[in-house]
Amino acid sequence: MTSSSDRTGAVDEVGVTRSYEIRTYGCQMNVHDSERLSGLLEDAGYVRAPEGTAEGDADVVVFNTCAVRENADNKLYGNLGRLAPMKTKRPGMQIAVGGCLAQKDRDTIVKRAPWVDVVFGTHNIGKLPVLLERARVQEEAQVEIAESLEAFPSTLPTRRESAYAAWVSISVGCNNTCTFCIVPALRGKEKDRRTGDILAEIEALVAEGVSEITLLGQNVNAYGSDIGDREAFSKLLRACGKIEGLERVRFTSPHPRDFTDDVIAAMAETPNVMHQLHMPLQSGSDTVLKAMRRSYRQERFLGIIEKVRAAMPDAAISTDIIVGFPGETEEDFEQTMHVVREARFANAFTFQYSKRPGTPAATMDGQIPKEVVQARYERLVALQEEISWEENKKQVGRVLDVMVAEGEGRKDGATQRLSGRAPDNRLVHFTKPDEDVRPGDVVTVEITYAAPHHLLAEGAAKAVRRTRAGDAWEKRNAAAAAKPAGVMLGIPTIGAPAPGPAPAAAGCGDSCG
Repeated sequence: MTSSSDRTGAVDEVGVTRSYEIRTYGCQMNVHDSERLSGLLEDAGYVRAPEGTAEGDADVVVFNTCAVRENADNKLYGNLGRLAPMKTKRPGMQIAVGGCLAQKDRDTIVKRAPWVDVVFGTHNIGKLPVLLERARVQEEAQVEIAESLEAFPSTLPTRRESAYAAWVSISVGCNNTCTFCIVPALRGKEKDRRTGDILAEIEALVAEGVSEITLLGQNVNAYGSDIGDREAFSKLLRACGKIEGLERVRFTSPHPRDFTDDVIAAMAETPNVMHQLHMPLQSGSDTVLKAMRRSYRQERFLGIIEKVRAAMPDAAISTDIIVGFPGETEEDFEQTMHVVREARFANAFTFQYSKRPGTPAATMDGQIPKEVVQARYERLVALQEEISWEENKKQVGRVLDVMVAEGEGRKDGATQRLSGRAPDNRLVHFTKPDEDVRPGDVVTVEITYAAPHHLLAEGAAKAVRRTRAGDAWEKRNAAAAAKPAGVMLGIPTIGAPAPGPAPAAAGCGDSCG
């Protein structure tokens, strides 16, 4: 519970509720953390800034940062710089910086941007409301970085972006030592959550109307390493299958090292575990994998893909690939192209290698010239686009149950279509049915056309199933429409739009999994 003293910072001197916006960068873990930050702020009395107002009009702006890209700090300080004159004009405005870059840079942020009020790390996101209040009362910046996890994100209050789908954190941190990745240094060693707590949270979410959950971890299938149970993750998947009302279970991101046969069996044998797998490759070259300190080789990776396809022929498999890792030769790159041809990924998150200060790879010999990396990247993208299109064409004629999504189809308004996700997570645009359909409902359609990145169902829907998830979406939106815009004593509040999180690659962009 939030005490009354914690809530005082959410209302200004004239009685107007203070608004907030959160800007999220990076991976799904950051997206999940941002939902918790929103929940914490609203539990403390803040309100989300309304849409349609200018940048800098929110009373509190929170940056949830990522540190996996070379220019992550430049992006942050550029954004902070734009807010500086706005903050000067509005003395009551507060700016907070959290996430991986905050964990890494700590006091540097306040030195470079002295107008920042709060800096907090990846381990103590639950402190944000208290730190904001302390900064307001003491009129000086508060920098608090915990060295170890204070609470699992999933145990904190939340304001979920979706009424029908939810992240559920099962572990935090990572025990791997990949030379390109700084995440273990910022998120710490892997720490698993108790299975009972995970299942209790999922059951509570389902009771609220959620029908799809994604199990989340930096190295999700290493779950159980704390207690030495190598089959803990497959047991968790099977336990999810027993939760009534839970229709779809996904997970991200696994690591090939820990991907065992019992997990494949659990996926194949548990009806609500989707036949979708994101399996980071990073490189197809054994030489480069060794330099990356990845604990598998090409043969092992392709062996996993073969076993998955044998157990689930309809499985859609995606991956992460880094191009231009230090020392990568043309022969090494061709080995990556070979794996892509063999694995036939449904899609791939492809990245040009970029240095992360503090990682071993940043100082390795053999840094590849930009123009070489660019040329290889374009070849890889072209190959994967061709394969994605060919694999999507195989879906034409299939009848799929599509869970209607919110915000997935940018052109839906103009095309009179709706969009959603098939069980294997492919994006489907389909003709809007005559009857009312809500996000979270399930529409059965026949695929008539395939593009590299989406499927199209142009005919009439074969069936529409209204769901508890759709009911939850409808209830949430009705409550939002009826709720005052965060105003007390009849005084209008001001605020800025809270932009949706940037598209997140699995794990931490090109850094994890």
